[in-house]
Amino acid sequence: MNKQETQSAVIYARVSSLKQAKEGNGKDSQITRCSYFAQSRGYNVIATFTDDMTGRKVRRPGMDAMLGFLRQDKKQKYIVIIDDVSRLARSVKAHIKLKEEIEQAGGILKCPSVSFGSDSDAQLNENIQISMSQHFSEKNREQMIHRTTARLMNGYYVDSIPPRGFKYSHKDDNRIIRNEPLATIVQTALEGFASGRFGAIGEVRQYLQDQPEFPKTRYGEITHQKARDILTQPCYAGMVGRPSWDIPMKRGVHAPLISYQTFQKIQDLLTGKARVANRTDIKEDFILRGAVCCADCDNPLTAAWSKSGSGKKHPYYMCFKKGCESYRKSIRRDMFSKMSSPRS
Repeated sequence: MNKQETQSAVIYARVSSLKQAKEGNGKDSQITRCSYFAQSRGYNVIATFTDDMTGRKVRRPGMDAMLGFLRQDKKQKYIVIIDDVSRLARSVKAHIKLKEEIEQAGGILKCPSVSFGSDSDAQLNENIQISMSQHFSEKNREQMIHRTTARLMNGYYVDSIPPRGFKYSHKDDNRIIRNEPLATIVQTALEGFASGRFGAIGEVRQYLQDQPEFPKTRYGEITHQKARDILTQPCYAGMVGRPSWDIPMKRGVHAPLISYQTFQKIQDLLTGKARVANRTDIKEDFILRGAVCCADCDNPLTAAWSKSGSGKKHPYYMCFKKGCESYRKSIRRDMFSKMSSPRS
């Protein structure tokens, strides 16, 4: 292969986190070092490809785009410059796979800190470098798990994104604190369900839907599952834990939005161990709400006004217990009036 065939080059850079992007091994610093390396070797860099994801995965958008570029002209050979073997991959298996794909696509892998070659010494050095990279990655992961586990056992919430209504406070040892106005909105939803103000998950969902400040999906909606997730989140009662890690639930260091007794009442209502109290705010409209039960599952019926296509509102009772044959089936309010009226 002559010099003319190998003078064109591409650069590949990768970071796996925002923190890494801001530090010394960010993409810009990688690209700069690779560019100086290309200049010193007389290579003409014609394209740069980047990724923002873990190096343990083989399939990445930037890598796939680079491989597609290399395959466009099988007669042209390109130098593929990486800043370090760890930027190509963080595991021996991924490194070998990607190196083979680059070579099959017509690329020649080059690096300022490692000499790739076919002789035994070059291969040994390459294998040592990538094995060390994999060990460093796995060691970091182990340490992260150990730190996270210890922090969780000490009563701290540890997920990267806190539940709605909370935010992390760097001033308070990075514990979660109330995040207004979401905290008050969530607290109202939880206490409303426990007290019977909201008689079903659907009513909690509608309440959250009506709050302009509460985040919605990209379609501008609050899902039924999101409402259920809020009702079953123990963090709102001040509890933290991870049973899947063999860490039982315990009292956390953060201030709760509701009491544990209120949270437990919500769980009892969701599982059918308790009945919803009759709501006073719509007593005149639905006097049987909370008092009459579903004929199929014996779960207390909830009630709501439904708007027709003409804009007229109609009163309905309905069952919101999943698995029931009458789940979400509407019963007109006047049907109960007919059943309770005296015979002529």
